[in-house]
Amino acid sequence: MRFPALRRPSPSMAVSVLALVIATSGTSVAAAGLIGSDDVKNDSLKSADIKDNSLKGRDIKNGSLGGWELRDGTVKKNDLAPGILDGAAGPAGPAGPAGVGRWALVDADGTIVAQSGGFTITAAYPTLAPTATDAAGLRANGNVYINAGENLANNGVLATIALQNTVDLNGDAITSGRAPGADSNPEFSGEVAVAMCQPGTVNCAPPNTGNTNTLVVSPRNSDGSPTTNGNRKRFYVVVTGDSSDRS
Repeated sequence: MRFPALRRPSPSMAVSVLALVIATSGTSVAAAGLIGSDDVKNDSLKSADIKDNSLKGRDIKNGSLGGWELRDGTVKKNDLAPGILDGAAGPAGPAGPAGVGRWALVDADGTIVAQSGGFTITAAYPTLAPTATDAAGLRANGNVYINAGENLANNGVLATIALQNTVDLNGDAITSGRAPGADSNPEFSGEVAVAMCQPGTVNCAPPNTGNTNTLVVSPRNSDGSPTTNGNRKRFYVVVTGDSSDRS
């Protein structure tokens, strides 16, 4: 018996058979081992070709990313290794300048009620020895002399009357500041002058006050007359400027 001769399959038939085998074997066979990193041209993959959140830290080579490749604000402290931002403490800086202002609150009796520090009362409403022009010795009786604890030659000095609505200065039983009439509320009104003691410019008479460490404060009634016992004024005094030479 004679068998018919078999013809060699054409190339198109061979490709068709191979495609059929791959198709019926499943996608796992087609994918496994067919494409590797050697098959991908360098720099050919872009961000759009990579699925979001598919890359992990272990997939990125150490040192391969630079700061310019990260979007501003995307790296948080928790993303960094512990201690990476905590450098060693630097040397201590120079001392800052001394405070630019000191103050004291002086009560109506000439005593310091409160202060930021460094003030002492040298004389408060003193009566001095009589002179030819001041037989009663009252030339300094309306003033308070305060030692500021420093040379005031390079400082400013300020003073202001302090409200005192718990003291009836004029005996009218009104301490609310609402009494009718001109200058009827001495608890709320008055005037004050202040200066650094400086012989030849501002002479200060009481002992130990003729120096630039001392300031003189003269609280007055609203009409400019000196206060007397019973209507003295509370006041604030402020020293401004550099106090680095304070003793």
